Amino acid sequence: MPTVPFTVQTSGTGVAQEVTVLGEVEHVFHADTYPAFGGADAAPSPLAYALGALTSCNQVTAQVVAKELGVTLGELSLSARGDLDPSVMVGGAEGNANFDAVTVDATVQTDADAETFDRLVSEVDRRCPVTQLFRRSGLAFTSEWKALPL
Repeated sequence: MPTVPFTVQTSGTGVAQEVTVLGEVEHVFHADTYPAFGGADAAPSPLAYALGALTSCNQVTAQVVAKELGVTLGELSLSARGDLDPSVMVGGAEGNANFDAVTVDATVQTDADAETFDRLVSEVDRRCPVTQLFRRSGLAFTSEWKALPL
């Protein structure tokens, strides 16, 4: 299967940025950050977008895997939390500027039995590109999924 390119172009001043996602249809979004990081909090921070990308990618991957497993998913509710020590980024301290830990919690309406649901969760974890970015970065990553009847 050929690779699928994902491309963004950006422009901005200070820490605020306009991001254009290139493709057949272009999408534009904005990023800023909290005042503690030099921003005006006029748009989500890149770190919030990273966590949003994580939950969104989990949902997309779950739908792909569910289709393969022959199960139906209803509403998915996902949250992600990242714990960040800003001393490296803001203060220049030695260490890793990455999140220390990231936790994903998911609740999924499904008709899958327990065994199939466990397989779904395992495959989402293995196949979600953004989950793998976080996992392979070395931070403490946890993911808890709960099935609800559809």
